[in-house]
Amino acid sequence: MSKPKRKRKNRHSSEDGMDETPRLEKTEPLQLRYYGDPVLRKRAEPVQEVTYEEVKLADDMLKTLYFTEVGIGLAATQVGVLKRFLIVDIREEEEDETGLFMLFNPEILNSDGEDIAEEGCLSIPDLREDVKRPEKIVVRAIDLQNQSLEFEADGLLARVLQHEIDHLNGTLFIDRISGIKRQLLSDELKKLQKADRPT
Repeated sequence: MSKPKRKRKNRHSSEDGMDETPRLEKTEPLQLRYYGDPVLRKRAEPVQEVTYEEVKLADDMLKTLYFTEVGIGLAATQVGVLKRFLIVDIREEEEDETGLFMLFNPEILNSDGEDIAEEGCLSIPDLREDVKRPEKIVVRAIDLQNQSLEFEADGLLARVLQHEIDHLNGTLFIDRISGIKRQLLSDELKKLQKADRPT
């Protein structure tokens, strides 16, 4: 997920007003997968044990999230890895330890309330729409130390966690908006599907 209220760019029009094919961003150390990539529609598999391989994935995904400069959440499927792992970093300061979450096998045990807020997605650049989600959730997961944890989340944290868990189930935020809104976005989504992709 990308930061809230990011200014939308119009990358799909040239100076003379004619549409052009967008070029999607090259990212490091892992390559982001963009709308139209089949992996984004696949369901990730549970992690049986957190090994060196999973820790390395976590490190690479965190670096990739920071590389984007606007990311506050990233799911493993967004870098082409079908493992149930996600990262959320909503810290205001790097020293703050309360806003960084690196979770394996996250699941929502309970939800309550209702909240509507704007969302964007690193895998669907420059599109933002209001999405209705539960306001509060209870999450169970495994951390980097192979320890089970359970916690409550609300506000921005709850929203980002739900957004990223959706990714692990092959669901995109645009699936949660009305059919009319999706129709209005159809041209932009088609351009993303045809976009020049990094290799």
